[in-house]
Amino acid sequence: MGSARLYLAVAVGGFRRYASYRVATAAGVFTNTVFGLILVYTYLALWEERPGLGGYDQAQAVTYVWLGQCLYATLAIQGGGAEKDLMERIRTGEIAVDLYRPADLQLWWLAGDAGRAGFQLLGRGVVPFVFGSLFFPMALPAEAAAWAAFAVTLLLAAVVSFAIRYLAALSVFWLMDGRGISQVLMITGVFFSGMVLPLNAFPDGLGDVVRVLPWAAQLQVPADVLMGETDVWGAFAFQAAWAVALLAAGRLLQSAATRRVVVQGG
Repeated sequence: MGSARLYLAVAVGGFRRYASYRVATAAGVFTNTVFGLILVYTYLALWEERPGLGGYDQAQAVTYVWLGQCLYATLAIQGGGAEKDLMERIRTGEIAVDLYRPADLQLWWLAGDAGRAGFQLLGRGVVPFVFGSLFFPMALPAEAAAWAAFAVTLLLAAVVSFAIRYLAALSVFWLMDGRGISQVLMITGVFFSGMVLPLNAFPDGLGDVVRVLPWAAQLQVPADVLMGETDVWGAFAFQAAWAVALLAAGRLLQSAATRRVVVQGG
């Protein structure tokens, strides 16, 4: 119970930290809404030429766009979540302080990132999504059960997202600089998550590959669950399997890294 309260406090702290950036949040809402509009009209033109692309109709394509704008910051798809601070702490050697805490390093950062994700969902993600639902036809479910299943996929997507970024951050123990790996995170996150185009619309071969990668668990799977385009339990299993595998990999890499911590300058 004491450990649970500790990590809950860390999550609340992460939420409060990002809630203090009010101007940045407002700017993010505006940016996501504008990009949503650009993508919506692009998608509408594309689906006009290719009806049924990826198994979606136009309303589903529009729903996918606004969901992507809702989850873009929530899941730190392009990076910029907890891994950014962790990379810097590893680079400067401040990670040594973290290792002395009476807390699990991975769970500590997971809790903090969960708080960040919660605020980004409520503070930055909901408004563009609601805006899209008011001004464009969207394929949204009427059943409470569908929304509950969607909420579970969001939770699992957040864990998968963190696990990917945590692995990337730990690489700084060897690289001693996180700028390069951050660029890799940005490119792979945007492309393989389906932010540019639904993974269902990728050509055969490439589409088969990207749909089984962990990035698919971030946007494509929640979108399909929301719109009733996939088996719910199969979606849960896919996300949970990647979450467990990636967290386990992070645990192993963390163990290897912390056995040989190098503090710059000493």
